Amino acid sequence: PSVGMPGPSGLLKQMAIGTGALYTLGTAASRASGRLLALAEYYDVDEVLVGMTVLALGTSLPELSSHLVASLGILSGVLEYQVTSAVVIGGNTGSSTVQQFLLVGILLIGYGTVHASRTFVYESYLPMLGAIGATMLVAWDGTISRLDGVLLLGLYLLYVGAIITRRGPTQSLRESPSKNPRRDTVVATGLLVLVLLSASLLLSVVEGVVDALAIGGSMVGVVTIGVAAALPELTAVMDAIRRRSPHVALGTLVGSNIVNPLVGIGLGGALSTYSVPSAAVLWALPFKLIAGGGLLGWALYWREGQFARTEGGYMLGLYFPFLTGRRVLFP
Repeated sequence: PSVGMPGPSGLLKQMAIGTGALYTLGTAASRASGRLLALAEYYDVDEVLVGMTVLALGTSLPELSSHLVASLGILSGVLEYQVTSAVVIGGNTGSSTVQQFLLVGILLIGYGTVHASRTFVYESYLPMLGAIGATMLVAWDGTISRLDGVLLLGLYLLYVGAIITRRGPTQSLRESPSKNPRRDTVVATGLLVLVLLSASLLLSVVEGVVDALAIGGSMVGVVTIGVAAALPELTAVMDAIRRRSPHVALGTLVGSNIVNPLVGIGLGGALSTYSVPSAAVLWALPFKLIAGGGLLGWALYWREGQFARTEGGYMLGLYFPFLTGRRVLFP
């Protein structure tokens, strides 16, 4: 092997470490979110605030921590700018696509028919499409500047403010109240630190694997961070099916699709700027926007607002053309 490239045994070792970091990232984020929900229930935090912060931000911890660690690594020179940008943006769009298609599909197939109210469409689903469109717009020139990042973060703050002022309390996916808030605070803090450490280790390993195998960092991000980062949302979906509360999980999935681009990419862009891979602006974001808009139109005008198992099957099926097209068109 060439200088700086790991041999086969070294590469296998790196991949094993990366797999462990990937598992730790998803598991620690999911458990941290559960602890935070228990604390929110103990302190009787308003359910709207819980849904917009602990649920939406908590289930997006893997993406947010990856962006934070990546940007700090870029600023310090520890991580390479082009590769790291491609990995975290690929992971962000990959995770959002898993949530938008695979997890919503699992929810509908597992539960059955869910009615999408006009309120949900106007206050959640259309803002999700708007978040995807805004991200595509600022990324179209191939970079996310600091101004672009601040703009995306500002859009999220405006959205949260509008929801809080316009809506009353709504149902949310709640844990049992914390029985020992001091302990849960310490454990949640430790888990959040573990999330950041595992994200840091994962990004370092991914950078080495990308260099060794000469493959696109964006695609690696899609199939590693993108899948692992959706584990908290998968937990929410399975719990919602068990509790027969599909609207909670649907709101969480849509909320995470707002948080991921606006807060994740916005935070990273504001800190370090990003180089945006062409696959994101020419394939991933347009695919999500067109497919999401098409499914909404189908459900509203042909199914009278009903999302049933048929639509769940469509959503499951859409993920695989997305992944195949991504791999074939942008190797």
